[in-house]
Amino acid sequence: MDITALPSLSDLYEGADQWREVVSLLPVLVLLEVVLSADNAVALAAIARGGNDPAQERLSLNIGISLALVLRIGLIVVAQWVLQHLWVQLVAAIYLMWLVFDHFWQKNKVVLSENSEDKLTDKLPRSMVRTVILLAFTDLAFSIDSVAAAVAISDQVILIVTGAVIGIVALRFTSGLFIRWLDEYPRLETAGFLAVAFVALRLILHVVLPLLNQPDWFTLIVVLFFFSWGLSIKKPVAVIEPPHVG
Repeated sequence: MDITALPSLSDLYEGADQWREVVSLLPVLVLLEVVLSADNAVALAAIARGGNDPAQERLSLNIGISLALVLRIGLIVVAQWVLQHLWVQLVAAIYLMWLVFDHFWQKNKVVLSENSEDKLTDKLPRSMVRTVILLAFTDLAFSIDSVAAAVAISDQVILIVTGAVIGIVALRFTSGLFIRWLDEYPRLETAGFLAVAFVALRLILHVVLPLLNQPDWFTLIVVLFFFSWGLSIKKPVAVIEPPHVG
């Protein structure tokens, strides 16, 4: 979810004609972006973590999110075309649903393998090129609806691009944080992909019923509910006892 999709903030955008006023809004933008990009961040964290190498995970995130910024700006340029072709949003929704189904399918295969006598060999790490592409296009799929909505209610491209840049920066830090949290909170990954499924269904509903009002506050409440559940259980920290002397 992108902060520029919020009508209340867009009203502030319309009155911000100079950079001084934009800078005064940056703390609010950063705070809200951190909250509203959680569903996107956990999906990107899960994709980056597929490399099974901390150094490669960080490099993949840096390159993938840099590419995502370029794609977001390109999306802003063609946003009017996106508004006229709802099938683009449908493609984004289908892609997000594919991510969700693929995640739970792979997770189910791992569970079945652990319970089977003939256990499968360890999963090969995903290549960095594939990881970078998945990161960039996953962020693009999340951005299509929000950027289109932002352009529909504001024609100030500089402000929209500013929001996109802030969103990408916030996304990089929250994704890195979630990579660590995914190992500490066993429910978090499931909660994140449930939130992704909700965003995809929201996109599909918008395509099927474009006149239906979908308040952003409701989306925020649902996403916060999923992540509250995801963070409700933490793995116990293993305590290493000192060896007995005697």
